[in-house]
Amino acid sequence: MTLAFLTTPLLGMTDIAVIGRIGDAETLGGLVVGALVFDFVFAVCNFLRAGTTGLTAQALGARRPREVEAVFFRAAILSLAIGLGLIVAEPLLMHLGLLAIAPGPNVAEAASTYVFVRMFSAPFALTNYAILGSVLGRGRSGLALVLQIVVNGTNIALSILFGLVLGWGITGVALGTICGEAAGCLAGLVVLARGFSAGRLPRLEEVFDWGGFRQMLGVNRDIMIRSFCLLAGFTLFTRLGAGFGPVTLAANGLLMTIFMTGSYFLDGVATASEQLAGVAVGARRRLAFDRTVSLTSLWGGFIAAALAAIILIGGEALIDFLTTDPDVRAAARIFLPWAAATPIVGALAFVMDGIYIGATWSRAMRDMMILSLLVFVALGYALTPVFGNHGLWLALEVFLGLRGASLLAVLPRQRGRTFGPGPGAPAGTHSTPAT
Repeated sequence: MTLAFLTTPLLGMTDIAVIGRIGDAETLGGLVVGALVFDFVFAVCNFLRAGTTGLTAQALGARRPREVEAVFFRAAILSLAIGLGLIVAEPLLMHLGLLAIAPGPNVAEAASTYVFVRMFSAPFALTNYAILGSVLGRGRSGLALVLQIVVNGTNIALSILFGLVLGWGITGVALGTICGEAAGCLAGLVVLARGFSAGRLPRLEEVFDWGGFRQMLGVNRDIMIRSFCLLAGFTLFTRLGAGFGPVTLAANGLLMTIFMTGSYFLDGVATASEQLAGVAVGARRRLAFDRTVSLTSLWGGFIAAALAAIILIGGEALIDFLTTDPDVRAAARIFLPWAAATPIVGALAFVMDGIYIGATWSRAMRDMMILSLLVFVALGYALTPVFGNHGLWLALEVFLGLRGASLLAVLPRQRGRTFGPGPGAPAGTHSTPAT
């Protein structure tokens, strides 16, 4: 799973590098703002991937193959409808995004161009969420890796071609994204269709079963709120950073790109825990669930420590690669240690998110996210006037750490509700690992 997600931060770094080679801080800032607005909308819709993974894994653990396929079809229907709606709503979404971030006029113009073009990828991108969620829920990490390579590899190649070689700039980067999402969607649908069999395909009434849709909508609603709060925190980080000028805004954007590289490594562990926890809950195997929690926490901590060391050692070289602007380079170097700390501080939150999504404990995850966001807002406005951009980064670190700590604190209560209050489970339900 880590290898599958590794291609995504490479894509973000490529987009930054293509525009960064132009050497214009305002255009680079426009890409940062435009990507944030776009990612805000799509990350809120990430419930289509996460919810599908958890529900698919639980159906797999319960040995209900027709429900496994029904979950995919429900998710695909929702994805297509939401994607078309986002295209229609693009002007409103961009207007709200600019109001939230309040960049300068030249930055706003570049961001608007990027979001307008890239939004046409929405139906493909959201359908890819449903495809990826179904694949991950089945535990087919190799196939997930191939599909991510198709999406992001096509995107990277065409973004370089359109944006840098042909000189189309920020428009070319957005066009490369559309082509990459479309290629991945086509490949994913072909692969899933080849795996369908008459005995496993659900009937139409099973796909459109209101109980199944209601469960999916309930889980997805809570995950959507959680994602909205997470992106609201990042948006506030960008807005407060924009108050220090375009150079600091661009520097924070570069460092956030480095942080997101680390986050996608941790997402690999989190997504594996989604599938393993979901299968364990579906099969009612408490021992397998406990092993999932302990092992993914261990691997998450190990990967986070390695990432922190890599960022500290190679961060300055990455900054120089991502931009040629000397002022942005100098500013990014000052705050590089904060970026190095984020994987360690946020590792537990990634792992706990995966556990809670796989177990479909979406309400508790939502509530802890709201609590963490409120603390971040308070600290952001309290620390920034006193400590400047350092205070802003400190507030972000507290936000990430509180998310993981709060989810860990309520984990025993959630586990007791699912598996019962005792350490054991009924005979035969947890004697073997869920895998």
